[in-house]
Amino acid sequence: MTTPSPPGAARAIAEGYAFAGPALELGALLWEDRPLPGAPVRVPLAVLNRHGLVAGATGTGKTKTLQLVAEQLSAQGVPVFLADVKGDVSGICAPGLPGDRVARRAAEVGQDWSPAGCPAEFYALGGMGRGIPLRATVTSFGPVLLSKVLGLNTTQEQSLGLIFHYADTKGLELLDLKDLRAVVTFLTSDEGKPELKGIGGVPPATAGVILRSLTAFEAQGAGAFFGEPEFDTAELLRSDGDGRGVVSVLELPAVQDRPQLFSTFLMWLLADLFEELPEVGDLDRPKLVFFFDEAHLLFTGASKAFLEAITQTVRLIRSKGVGIFFVTQTPKDVPSEVLGQLGNRVQHALRAFTPEDAKALKATVRTFPTSPYDLEELLTGLGTGEAVVTVLDEDGAPTPVAAVRLRAPRSLMGPADPAAMDAAIGNSPLYGRYAQAVDRESAYERLAGRPEAAPARPYPPGPAGRGRRERPQEETGMVEQVMGSGVFQSLARSIGTQIGREITRSLFGTSKRRRR
Repeated sequence: MTTPSPPGAARAIAEGYAFAGPALELGALLWEDRPLPGAPVRVPLAVLNRHGLVAGATGTGKTKTLQLVAEQLSAQGVPVFLADVKGDVSGICAPGLPGDRVARRAAEVGQDWSPAGCPAEFYALGGMGRGIPLRATVTSFGPVLLSKVLGLNTTQEQSLGLIFHYADTKGLELLDLKDLRAVVTFLTSDEGKPELKGIGGVPPATAGVILRSLTAFEAQGAGAFFGEPEFDTAELLRSDGDGRGVVSVLELPAVQDRPQLFSTFLMWLLADLFEELPEVGDLDRPKLVFFFDEAHLLFTGASKAFLEAITQTVRLIRSKGVGIFFVTQTPKDVPSEVLGQLGNRVQHALRAFTPEDAKALKATVRTFPTSPYDLEELLTGLGTGEAVVTVLDEDGAPTPVAAVRLRAPRSLMGPADPAAMDAAIGNSPLYGRYAQAVDRESAYERLAGRPEAAPARPYPPGPAGRGRRERPQEETGMVEQVMGSGVFQSLARSIGTQIGREITRSLFGTSKRRRR
C-alpha cells in the first residue's frame, strides 16, 4: 500500500526533513490534527553535537522523548548519558511491552515497532540508591562547583578558591570533606594564618560560614559523594560487543531533595569530559550525547561567572564530539546565552493557566523561526507525545518548524524490574572498580598526624586506583588533633617548602591533573 504524499504547505515542511545521511526518526508530521505517515520528521545524526532543548509542561511526554532519542542513538553506536530524576527511565534496558496503544501509535506515524532494550549501566551518586557509586574527590570537583552546591556568595567563593589554591600548591590532597575541613581549620589557626597573609587570608567569619555549610551538607548525607575511587568519565564512552552505545543511567530518586547537588554534579561530569577529550571537530556521529534533566536547577541562583563558564563549556564541548540536551519546562529556564547555542528543539505542550504562564508561552513562541502555524494555539493544544520541532539540517541550517506526533519508544516505558537492575549492576565490570569506598592518607591525616590504624591493602583494580589505603573508622576532635600534633608543628615550620606541585585548574575550577 502506497502512503499518500502530504499536501501543499505540509509537503514543503516535510521536504525540510528529507536528509540523505543517517538520521534519528522522531515521528510523523502533524497537519490539521492528523499525522501524515508519509512525512517523517527526523534529525541528522551528525548534528547532535550541536546540542538541543527538550521542553514542555509536566506530563507532556518529555521523558519518553528522551527515551526515544537515546535508544536510537545507542542503536547507531553512540553512547548516551541520562539523568533519571523520577526513576522512570531505567526501563530503557528492557524490551517494551506490546499493546493496543503502542500498536495504534505505530500505525499512525508509520513506525515498524518491535520491542528492544539497550545495553545500560546504572549509577547512583555516592551509592545512594540503586546503582554503581559515582564519586568525585573534592580536589577534582573544585571550588567553583563546590561553592554552587554550598550556596556561598562571591566573597566566600573567592576565599574557598584561595583555600584550594593553598592545598594544591602544598600537596595537601583534598579527597573528601574531612580533608577540606582540616585545611580550613589549619588556615584559621594561629599557626596557619601567616601562610595566606600575603594574599589576603581567610577571614574567620568566612571560614565559619564555609565550615557550617560543610557540616550541614554532610548532615544531608552528601559526604558520600566525595571520595575515592573517583569515577573516570571515560567510562561513559563505551560500546557493547555488538557496537551499540552503552546508555549510562544515573538514578537520582534517592537525592531528589538535594537538587543543587545532582545538577552541579552533572556539571562536573561535563567539565571533566571537556578537559579529558581531544578536539575532533565535526564527526559523522557524536562521541556522546548527554541529557541534562531538570536543567533549570543548574541555572537557579548561579553567579554571572558561573553562567559564563557554562556558556563557554557548551560552546566548546561541541568540538570534542559531545552533544548536550537540556531538559526543562520552558525555554526561559535556560539563559539566552546558552539557549542560543542549542540547535535542535523539541517543544512539548505548554499550559497557560496563569498570567505568568501566558507570558512564558509568548516568549517561547518568539524563539522559533517563522512558520505557517499559529504556535500559541498549537503549543497549548498539543497532546501527550506530540511536539513542535525544529532541528539543524546537514548543512547546519534550521529546518522548518514542524508539529510532530512522536514515535513510541521500543524499550520499556517505565521503571525496570528492581531484581533485574540489581543483577545488571552486580554483573557489571565496573562494579568491582567503584563499589567499595576507599579512604587513603590525605590532607586530614597529614595535618592531624594520625598514624595509620590498619595496614595498607590493595586498591580495587580500575583506571582510578593506584596503591591507596583505607582510613581508620574512629575519629576524635579535629581541632585538638590538628593543633596538638607533632606533624602539625613540623608542617607549620616547613610550610614554605613546596611539598607537591600545584594543580592546574579548568574554567570551572575542576582539577586538570590526569587521573588515569
